Order: sequence, then structure tokens, then C-alpha cells
Amino acid sequence: MAAASAAPLAINGVLKMATPPQAYLESNKLKETKALLSELCRQFYHLGWVSGTGGSITIKVHDDSIPKSQQLIVMSPSGVQKERMVDDDMYVLSPNGSVLSEPLGKPWPHKPPKCSDCAPLFLRAYEMRNAGAVIHSHGMESCLVTMIYPLSKEFRITHMEMIKGIQGHGYHDELVVPIIENTAHERELTESLTEAIKAYPKTTAVLVRNHGIYIWGDSWISAKTQAECYHYLFDAAIKLHQLGLDWSTPSHGPIHSSNGVIGRNGKVSAKAGILSSDNSIEPSRRCIVLDIEGTTTPISFVTDVLFPYARENVGRHLELTYDEAETQDDIKLLKAQVQEDLENGVSGAVPIPSDGGKEEVIAALVANVEAMIKADRKITSLKQLQGHVWRTGFQKNEIEAVVFDDVPDALEKWHALGIKVYIYSSGSRLAQRLLFGNTSYGDLRKYLCGFFDTTVGNKKESKSYIEITESLGVDNPSEILFVTDVYQEATAAKSAGLDVIISIRPGNGPLPDNHGFKTVRSFSEI
Repeated sequence: MAAASAAPLAINGVLKMATPPQAYLESNKLKETKALLSELCRQFYHLGWVSGTGGSITIKVHDDSIPKSQQLIVMSPSGVQKERMVDDDMYVLSPNGSVLSEPLGKPWPHKPPKCSDCAPLFLRAYEMRNAGAVIHSHGMESCLVTMIYPLSKEFRITHMEMIKGIQGHGYHDELVVPIIENTAHERELTESLTEAIKAYPKTTAVLVRNHGIYIWGDSWISAKTQAECYHYLFDAAIKLHQLGLDWSTPSHGPIHSSNGVIGRNGKVSAKAGILSSDNSIEPSRRCIVLDIEGTTTPISFVTDVLFPYARENVGRHLELTYDEAETQDDIKLLKAQVQEDLENGVSGAVPIPSDGGKEEVIAALVANVEAMIKADRKITSLKQLQGHVWRTGFQKNEIEAVVFDDVPDALEKWHALGIKVYIYSSGSRLAQRLLFGNTSYGDLRKYLCGFFDTTVGNKKESKSYIEITESLGVDNPSEILFVTDVYQEATAAKSAGLDVIISIRPGNGPLPDNHGFKTVRSFSEI
């Protein structure tokens, strides 16, 4: 193994450090990490993830005495037969990506040593996700699954046992993996990978169309476990598609096209449609997106039950969970929102002390939350915290969600017809799942394919509905029906090309005269 040269030199966009710290380079932990990485490369080769010298792995050298952000990085080289690598073939990088040591060159027919082309992308995952290991796989299933729907920006799957192996997910959850477009050179993917990581804060992977996948975890065990689960789910999705079954719906029933059911031979087996009042056939909708408040659920349940519960219990919740990572993340978001409110002169905003004690900080947070709830603010920081407070209420059976009587039957009917149903609400996705999972009619999540919240955008802006359209992968926005009680949301969705119906429910606000939208008083009319 050669130490880095005296003069700085860029390798694949990674800067070499002039003088490596020999104590780190000769430590047992570093040697063990190199050995582990070469062993994993051999395992992954036999799984088909790193064949043809493609793919790569990187692991941080774990040491309890050193913060993860300051730990050394071991990285596999590029253009090397991964199954034949030995410990001394690995590169060692500093926490900021500077090359500390590199392998010695080997005689012909071996190529000169070269640090992984994936290095800039690996470093982004380390930086943005505080990862302990990152895997880049060229597994066939991770490539093919991006090609089935070539316009889709996401891979979505739900109700599969192996989803539980993905960090932060359960069986009922919808797993969403962003898809970015491939480029001629690996390093050119860095910017789009960065944007995907920002846009999908929950994801632990990014698919690259026609190429492969990047997967990270807190440790090499977490990254490896999740990689195995991702590949299993991709393989299952491909096989389900070959059988004419839809992997993205809870029941994994037959795939429905605009003309009928697609069979295992790819042919449409039956004409499908909806009889209109004059007995003509209207085209079947592929997706229905539902608002919650005033559409599936009485406004009074939100204003008289959920909001008061959050307002009355937020202080207790913060006190009990103050030191937990989830709550600290909630507090960080709230502080940023409050600072913005103070700068903009928003009524009710109270400064949060940066150097105050726990009780003082909580008191300021509670005051801001109460003002936000009173103003019915549709902001992510508030909705995220409310979701966590409501979760406790549902778990303790202190809250039971209410939906209109016609909702369960409609969801079941649309599900049977193969129509995918999604929720789009200003409430967090967690809050949405809690609501539909704990209704007086039981768990209705089995009829729902996914959840959207304000992280895709404001509900009164057309670009939010464009984003949803692209996420759902439909050929035409008009294949999506959006149902809401809010005129401004209906207008925004219509301008994005969606079909729109306005829900008329008890307690809903008035609509403008001559608003021009079809209305229903019950889902049975849809």
C-alpha cells in the first residue's frame, strides 16, 4: 500500500492529502475494515451486484472514540475484478474525501490503480445522511425495475414483508425510492443524487435508471441488510409485473390499463369502463387522489378533536421525548419556521431562546405551536410535530378517527376495480396513516396506495399536482381524479391537467358562484 504523494492530486474529483497520519493507516480497525470490504465484494460478486468490475462499496472505519463524521473511509477501487480483490487493493480516504493511501500498481494485464468513480456520490451520502457505509450495486433487478415505467420518477411498493427490512418502514407503509436518470460518467450523477437525497428525506437509496442503485445505512450491516431487501423487492416487483399483477397496490391485484385488465401475456383481456348516466362508456380512471379534511373526514373531527388534542398534549410530548432524535428534529424545524415568522412579522411568533434551559425552550415552542394551530397554518414543521403527538393518542386509544359513512365502501369498490387511491393532505404522511389506520371502520390503509403531504408542495399551487402526476407515472394528468372541498386546491389541480370534483360535506365552507366544477355529496356518486 502506497501513502499519498507529497503534492496534492485530484483522483476522480477526490483530493489527495499530502501527509497521511500513519497511526490511523496502521490501526487494527482499519485493517479489519479493509478485510471486511474485500470479503463483501466477493459476496456481492456472487449475487450479481458487482460483476464486470462494476459497482463499488465503501465503509467508514468505526471507532467509538471518534465521531462518525470524522472517521476514516475505506473504498474499493474502480475497474477491478471485485471477486479477486485483496485487502491491500483498497483506498483509504480522510473524512473530507482526501486520499490518504492507495494500492500499489500490479503488472500487466492489470490496469493502474484508480479510486472508485463513485467516490463523489459516496461522499454525498456520508455528508448528507451521516452514513456508516454505502453500496453501489449493478444488480440486474435494480436496473430492470427502472425500465418498466420509463417516465416514472419513483419506485413505489407496499404490503410486502421485506419492506420491514428498510429503515423507518413497516409492512403497511409504502416504500418510495427516487429514480434519477443515468449519465455517461458516474461522477456526473452527483448533482442529481444530491437533489434526490434532499427531496426524499426518508429514503436510504436512490435508483439510477438503466444502471443500478446506491444504498446507505448507519453501519455496513444496515447497508447490507437493506441492499438485500431492496433487491428482493425489485425482483418481486418484476415477477409480479410478468404475472400481470400490480406491485404498487396493497392487494397486488391485476394491472389495469385504460382499456381493461392486463394479463400475464401483456394483452388486455377485457374492456373496462364506467357507465355514465346516458349509458355511454366513460374512460376508467387510473388513480384517485383524495383530500382528507372536508372530503373523507368531517372538518369538525379535525378542529374539535385532533387540533385540541395536539394543543393540550404538545407540552407533555416535548417534555417526555425532548432528548430523542425525532423530537430534536421536530424542534429544529420549528425553530427555523419561527425564525422565518419573526423576520416576516407573523402574528403570534415568539422567539425561542438559543441558550435557554429545557423548560424555557419548551414553553416558547408550545406558545408558537398554539399560535400556529389557532391560525390553521399549513406548514411542514407544525404538521410533523402534530403527527408525532397524535401517534401517542392513537396508540393509547385516546383518539379514534372519523370518516364519512360512504368512504369505506367507495374505497373498497375502487380497490376492486383496480383504481389506485392516494391521499394528499396538509397533514404529515404519518398523521394520514394514523388516521386511516385507526377509524371506526377499522384499518382502511389496505385500500390506499400512498400518501402525499406538503413536502411535495403547497396544495394551492399547480406545481404540486404536476409533481404528484409525475410521481404516479400516468401517461396523462387527466387519468387522475382529485377530490377536495377547497376551491383554490381544485383550481390548482385543474390547471395541472387533473380531473377534479369538489366534495360538498356538512360543515364545509361556501364555494364561489359559478365555480365550474362538478360536485358530489357522497363518494357513491363518483
